[in-house]
Formats: sequence, structure tokens, C-alpha cells
Amino acid sequence: MANHNELGKFGEQLATDFLLGNGYGILERNYVFQKAEVDIIAKKNNTIVCIEVKTRNSDFFGDPQEFVTPGKIKNLVKAMDAYVVENDIDLEVRFDIIAVLKNKTTQQLKHYDNAFYHF
Repeated sequence: MANHNELGKFGEQLATDFLLGNGYGILERNYVFQKAEVDIIAKKNNTIVCIEVKTRNSDFFGDPQEFVTPGKIKNLVKAMDAYVVENDIDLEVRFDIIAVLKNKTTQQLKHYDNAFYHF
């Protein structure tokens, strides 16, 4: 497996552990609809949460969350619409980003809830 794939899987597992430790229930990991993949779908209280995990080994080119493009957002919204319909869910949906910075000297996680409103 390529190094960046391993880093991405590490970031997703770190994010999953963080969410579980903060009262979220994990419903799906790596849900795919057409061209979109949702890293984590979770539930907390009466909200379904779509979580995009961005993992980088350096913030030299910018913070990890800055790499969520408008096209990616559009695909995530489309995928979550499909997930809600497929599973007959009648709850509010929120979109979060978890940014992970991991290298030899740093391991940092930041959770941005309602992240698309921050851009």
C-alpha cells in the first residue's frame, strides 16, 4: 500500500476513535455513491453527520481542511442525499471535517463541525 494511503487510513482510524470517544455512533465507513466516497457517517443525538477526514504529514501547503474543494462538497452532498433515501432517515444532516496532521514529531486532530459554513 502506498505511503499516502497508509497515512489516510491512519487518519480515518484516529478520527473514528475520536468520534467514538465523544459520543458519536459510527454508522458507515467509506460509503460510496457514484464518484463520491464519504469517509465516515456517524450519528450523534438526532443528527446524522457526514465526516470528511483530511490527513496530511505537513501543513506547508495549507491546513488539511483547505483541501476540501467545492466539487468534493457537491459530491458529498449528493452521496449523503442517497444515503438518507436508501436508509429512510428522517433526521437533520450535518457536514463536518476532521483535519489530521501526522508526522514524526506531530499528531494533531481538529474537528470542524458544520464545516461547509466555515468556507
